[in-house]
Amino acid sequence: MKTKLTTILLTLTASIALAHDGIELGPNQGRIVEFSTDETMHGEVTLKDGKLHIALLDKEMKSVKVATQFLTATAGSREKPQKLAITQDETGFTFDTPGEDEWLILQYKETREAKAITARIQYDTTHCTPCKNAEWRCACGEKK
Repeated sequence: MKTKLTTILLTLTASIALAHDGIELGPNQGRIVEFSTDETMHGEVTLKDGKLHIALLDKEMKSVKVATQFLTATAGSREKPQKLAITQDETGFTFDTPGEDEWLILQYKETREAKAITARIQYDTTHCTPCKNAEWRCACGEKK
């Protein structure tokens, strides 16, 4: 009985580990990241002309003009993290893509003095077979 229970538990754990995180896609089919503690500010991450672009969205997923908001992006290994250069305009933030399968750490602030909200994305560009999207923006819920 104990062996069967252990086998079932390990099988469930493995299937959960291989499944996608169930990410949310925004109005432009970009990956949604949370930039608030109460779901009032989101970022939609899209790939545009070989660069990542983050547009700000309110709780109704409507565009928010970028004015006083501030974003930092860090990628690379834990031993050698690198800050990515960000350009900002009223439509959002743009920066180079991280390396393949690197973690992208985003720190968003409403103002430079505000407390940062951190969001993380594993930038996996391999394609999901069922939906054909890159894994970093796959929301189909299927296994790799």
